Amino acid sequence: MPIKQKILHETATRARERAVLVGLSLPGHTRQASESSLEELAQLADTAGADVIETVLHARPKIDPAYFIGQGKADFIAALVTQQDIDVVIFDDDLSPGQAANLERLFDTKVLDRSGLILDIFARRARTREARTQVELAQLEYLLPRLAGQWTHFTRHAGGIGLRGPGETQLETDRRIVRQRIAHLTKELQKIERQRAVRRQHREGVFKVALVGYTNAGKSTLLNALTEAQVLVENRLFATLDPTVRALRNESNGFHKDVGEILLIDTVGFIRKLPHDLVASFKSTLEEACEAELLLHVIDVTHPDFEQHIKTVREVLNELELGEYPVLHVFNKVDALHEPGLITRLRNEYAPAVMISAERKMFLHELQERIVEFATANVVEFEAELPIAEPALLARIHRMANVLERRFEDDRVIVKLRARQPEADQIRHFLNFHPLPA
Repeated sequence: MPIKQKILHETATRARERAVLVGLSLPGHTRQASESSLEELAQLADTAGADVIETVLHARPKIDPAYFIGQGKADFIAALVTQQDIDVVIFDDDLSPGQAANLERLFDTKVLDRSGLILDIFARRARTREARTQVELAQLEYLLPRLAGQWTHFTRHAGGIGLRGPGETQLETDRRIVRQRIAHLTKELQKIERQRAVRRQHREGVFKVALVGYTNAGKSTLLNALTEAQVLVENRLFATLDPTVRALRNESNGFHKDVGEILLIDTVGFIRKLPHDLVASFKSTLEEACEAELLLHVIDVTHPDFEQHIKTVREVLNELELGEYPVLHVFNKVDALHEPGLITRLRNEYAPAVMISAERKMFLHELQERIVEFATANVVEFEAELPIAEPALLARIHRMANVLERRFEDDRVIVKLRARQPEADQIRHFLNFHPLPA
């Protein structure tokens, strides 16, 4: 069977499956937190195309090494699978390859863990070549240690010294195919990143703002409101995966003239227990956020767990080495709030912060002004001398700074510039490598 047929679930359209969700409440975790996580798992299952028939939350002192939830509870779920005609059992935590294999044999139906489910959703949602490559790489990294359970129906034909060729096991063959494919995809992503780096060079000197936040917090809605980007907006987790870069709309006759164009970068949403392989494979996409000079952390203030979401996003940002970047907290959906005291507390506790409604386009002008404040915080004016024989150099400076005036003297051009300090430093740096004629 071709290896591609083994990668989790095919992304083609299919009838909705009947699912049982299983969560484990361990010491140190409140039941409320476990229930909240299961509710989020139900949203993920719905996004993936499954109807949740039953939900099981089991409390144990520790994880069972063989069946994760213990033999007794596993037998209970096996009976439930038969009675309710269940197609898939989805666990809220990651299963070891051995646990997944044991449970699948016991249930006689498909078993997924949270990471597998998220990867399935990403496979369905990926549209661009880059996103599809990243998802396949993450899927294969996830699949590789689980191959033994996928081919338990194969047996070793032969083994030992001198018998590796035709006698090699199907499992060993497939492992080699997966590793080769992983190596190929890794090289492909490196090639894509080089192409992306070239595109980023054309945006040097432009103030860049990355929208980050928990999935379904309203990032794409906000991007549309600020830029008219027309990105897909859907009330499902991970509605969009591919990064979108658009210019901030200028509604105030040059309110950001000192910094020129301001770009907004939409990124994939974060979530609790995000698979590490997925974070790793999507780092090249999230490097768009690494290029930003300001992060807009978009927060659904109406969600009962929004403060836990803030904590999760911060953890992922730290994992991506973005934890020290300037952050403006953007509390979304404030039109649905009825607690004035909460707004005051959030403004103080999470400063700098703004309150908006992206869907109703409320208070967006305040958000725009705060973005411009960040962009113009360290704007400087200075003069630079360039060789007149290098027009490409002058064109590059035009991209990086606002040229206020220029005058020509003999074999050089003197330009008066206004730019933010980082770009001013860059301009001075590369002018050192283009000395004026003696």
